[in-house]
Order: sequence, then structure tokens, then C-alpha cells
Amino acid sequence: VRGRFFVLAKMSLINKVEILLVDLYPKTKRTDAIQSFQKQETPIILIHTTAGEIGVGYTYTIGTGGRAVVEMLEKDLCPLLIDRDPSMISSIWNDLFFSTHATAIGAITSLSLAAIDTALWDLKCKRAKLPLHVAAGGAQTKIPIYTTEGGWLHKTTSELVTECLEAKSQGFFGCKIKVGKPHCSEDLERLSHVRKSVGPSFEIMVDANQKFTVSEAIRRAKAFEGLDLGWFEEPLPAEDIQGHAKLARSTSIPIAVGESIYHLGHFKEYLVSGACSIVQVDVARIGGITPWIKTANLAESFNVSVCPHFLMELHVGLCGAVTNARWVEFIPQLDDITKSRIKISDGYAFPSTEPGLGIDWDFDKIEKLCLSEKVVG
Repeated sequence: VRGRFFVLAKMSLINKVEILLVDLYPKTKRTDAIQSFQKQETPIILIHTTAGEIGVGYTYTIGTGGRAVVEMLEKDLCPLLIDRDPSMISSIWNDLFFSTHATAIGAITSLSLAAIDTALWDLKCKRAKLPLHVAAGGAQTKIPIYTTEGGWLHKTTSELVTECLEAKSQGFFGCKIKVGKPHCSEDLERLSHVRKSVGPSFEIMVDANQKFTVSEAIRRAKAFEGLDLGWFEEPLPAEDIQGHAKLARSTSIPIAVGESIYHLGHFKEYLVSGACSIVQVDVARIGGITPWIKTANLAESFNVSVCPHFLMELHVGLCGAVTNARWVEFIPQLDDITKSRIKISDGYAFPSTEPGLGIDWDFDKIEKLCLSEKVVG
């Protein structure tokens, strides 16, 4: 029995990693207060074991940095995976993070770690024959969903009203609208028309994408308070924790942060400082599923909801894993390279019941769109 166990364990080690890069382009124009979304660089990795198993993970950047992620994966991180036991996910994450101490905490490091960590979790779920939301916690079977695909800053007020009404008719419980027009009155005029059109029960979230100074954020929050907004997202640069705390004390609107935060410890500082009341932890930017779950649990200890940023195809499963997930953000970006679509019904998103991350990759399409392919091992 001992010998048999040893053979089985030995057969389950990582022996090869493939690293692919695909650029994905949005189907609609996307603009906010600081940028225009031109493309999503999407590194995808396949972790192979000596038992013939494959775990697939991915990460992303918006326009720049994807090739730097691929380089870090190929040269620095993936070689350290060879001959490791893929079931030791936390051990691997910690070892890889320590190996990059000279570049951590940082965006490229966290994004690279996320590709590996999500692939390891995919493999873990497939081995257990469980979907992600069950394997990672099993807390919810459906999560309310709101849409961001329509509230872009370049849209006219009339277009915003039309698209928000369409979203409401399609069953969404809310929508996100970008703010950051040159004058506060412009944002207020747009939002007021939308609120009047959709009524009081439809949630409206606003997102400034780190545009404002503290004084301007306080001014705009004051102007927005009569609109009963779901939250004010990224009003200030992410590094300004005290500015967020000052803003939070000055307004009744919940302050949402997270998409530009790359480590659990930074979320702790926000929460301890009372600088946010919505945590939008992004599974790619935080470094993967392993730190995402820790962040969600940390937020729960402060009685704060998790409403993750982007990556709906992966976040729907993670939201189902924790009790304090409040919203999934609808903003599709993987349709060109996947066969699966998330199930949405009556305003709710439903995690996949298939073993793994719940993403059915279309590798024929990935092969056609692939810009680079690296193999380690």
C-alpha cells in the first residue's frame, strides 16, 4: 500500500506549463474618466501533470503589460512549478510570492501569480469533481447581477437613459455609470435623468476611475447624495487611503474600492481606516483565487460586502463561494475564446455546476488568435 501510494503521488507532479497570449477587443466603445479600453491582453496558462491532468488559468491587462506578464511567467515563476505537487496551492503561492520579493507588491507580479493560482484551482476542482463555488466555500447558488456595459462616459444623456431602461427590462437589478465630466453639473444632469427614468428601486452605481482630488470627490458626492446611489467607486487614486477615509466620513454614499489594489494587506488598511464600505477585489489583480478568498473573508469580518471588479466568468463562481458577495458585474470579455456563457435569469447570475472554474475554453479559437506560445518543462 505504501509503495502504491508513493507511485500515485509521484505521478501527480507538475511536469509542463504552457503560456499563451491572446488579445481580445471589446464589442463596444468603452471610455471612462482616465482611459479608453482598447484591448484586453489575456495570458492563459495550462499546467500539466505527470498523470495527464491539465489545469487552465488566466489573467489580464487592459492594453499594456501583458507581454511583461508572459515574460515573468516564462522566466521567473513557471520554472519553479516543475516537480511541485499541484494540490499544495497555498504553499506554491507563498513560495512564488517570496521568490518575487524584489518586484512585490506590484501589478505585474500579482497578475502573473493569478494565472498560476487560477490554473491550480481549476485542477483542484476537476480532481474533486466539484464546481469552483462549491470547492471554494459553497455559500450561494445565485448572485444579483448589474451591468456596466452601457454606462460609458462618452455616452450622451439620452443614450444612458435608453440603455439603462433596456438593462432594467432585461432583468438587471442595477447599472454602473461612469462619472468624471469636466464639471460636476454635467455628471449630475446625466445621473438625474437616469434616476428619474429607471425609478427608485433600480440600483445606480457610479465610477470615477480614480479621477478626483479629495476636495472634488467630496463636492461631487455631496451633489450626488439625493440620487440614492449604490456606491461611489474609485473616487480617488487607490494609494490615497486617508483621502478615502475623509471622503467616507463626509458622505452617506458607500465608497467602493478594490480593482486597483494588489495585496490583502492594503485592503486591511482600507477597512481598518474606515475608508471603504464595498470591497471590489479583482481575482487577477489580487494574485489569484487564494488571496481573493482571504480578502473576502477579511471584508466579512468588517461586515463589508464583496462586489468584485470585472472577470464575471470567474467571479460568478467566487461570489458563490462566500457569504458576503453582493453583486456580480456584467461585462463580457471572453466570448471570443470560450464556448460557455454564464447563466443569467431574473436578475441573478448562477455559478456553473461543471467541475473546474466554470469556463469552457475554445482552444481552436485561442490557437487562431494566439500571439505567442511558451513552454516550460
